[in-house]
Amino acid sequence: QLQLADSGGGSVQAGGSLRLSCAVSGNAYLMGWFRQAPGQVREGVAAIYNSGATYYADSVKGRFTISQDNAKNTLYLQMNSLKPEDTAMYYCAARGGYGSVNPLRASAYDAWGQGTQVTVSS
Repeated sequence: QLQLADSGGGSVQAGGSLRLSCAVSGNAYLMGWFRQAPGQVREGVAAIYNSGATYYADSVKGRFTISQDNAKNTLYLQMNSLKPEDTAMYYCAARGGYGSVNPLRASAYDAWGQGTQVTVSS
């Protein structure tokens, strides 16, 4: 059973950087980061397969980088050039089983972290 614990959120000014971390217990085939602002749907931000293939939402391409450290069982999201519109609760997610899915859709995932808040001020 997959268990996730995400951390690393905080408050920064526009143009700043943050790195989110997600400690993973169990074997994941696919992992991702999602975000949800108040009153908004949960949005896929970035995803990575255990093959190393990555996917990004257009809104974060060139600014965010998803990576994983298999030795530490940790997923990361490096966020640079942050904008006020990046403000949201961020969640890591994992999928244990194989299958053809859209990696940026929440329905593809079996397990979720508790969320970590990111606030970007202008």
